[in-house]
Amino acid sequence: MLELIDGFILHLATERGLSTNYQLLVRRVLEAFASWFQTKHDSANVSAVTTEHLSGYLGQRKKDGIAASSARVELIALKIFFRWLTARKHIPADPADPILPPRQEKHLPDSLNEQDVSKLVESVNGTKPLDRRDRAILELFYASGVRLSELADARLENLSLEEGWIRVTGKGSKTRLSPVGGAAREAIAAYVEHARPELVGPKSQSHIFISRNGTRLTTARIQQIVKERAALCGMDPARVHPHLLRHSFATHLLNNGADLRVIQEMLGHADISTTQIYTHVDQARLKDVHRRFHPRA
Repeated sequence: MLELIDGFILHLATERGLSTNYQLLVRRVLEAFASWFQTKHDSANVSAVTTEHLSGYLGQRKKDGIAASSARVELIALKIFFRWLTARKHIPADPADPILPPRQEKHLPDSLNEQDVSKLVESVNGTKPLDRRDRAILELFYASGVRLSELADARLENLSLEEGWIRVTGKGSKTRLSPVGGAAREAIAAYVEHARPELVGPKSQSHIFISRNGTRLTTARIQQIVKERAALCGMDPARVHPHLLRHSFATHLLNNGADLRVIQEMLGHADISTTQIYTHVDQARLKDVHRRFHPRA
């Protein structure tokens, strides 16, 4: 089974272009399952794996006390592995296909809470160039509420860390100044000073965020980075995406008392009605405000 795992990881790297961190995560999950299967069933033959075996392994992991979010990450890794094995004709049928993902705790549908944002951002704490880059990306999304396309096109000449602003071009080619707070300034400064010089290539131009190949990061790759970083810290990558961070930015500002017109300006909305729809005030806060301020609550 280990040789097939090696082949699958190579597929993730060369054909899917997934990050080294994500490859390591998937490898850890698959090798742990292979070790369990070898010990439990005295076999390394992947063709012998059944749905019952996979369910038994996942049940054991649950007994081990792993969080629902981590169990979900492990199941996703197993499912994509066995789907690949089936597609490549290594096995006749996919034993993971009937297994449904575990239930997750319900969160607000349209934004992360402040604790989840901190968990996501602070999980990226390495000093390698790609770690510094990815931390800066996450910090900037949450600090300024910029759109995915705006971040991908952000340029050094439009960035002022001293003043805490970045000039971005939004919909309709309209430019605006977006704030860059202290945590984001620190992360971006570390990236620009220590990591970006190691990534730049002849085609980088002045784009802030650069790929490992020395070219500007595409919107698709940035979205992929956000999802991979979410998966690595045990969050559901299907739920976490750049627009969710933009929405969280607006929601947390509103929840902490910011004026809706100011949020409208920061988001680059031409119409206040768009901001009213976009910004989500969670039901718990509404009930709390009603309880504290209504005379007959």
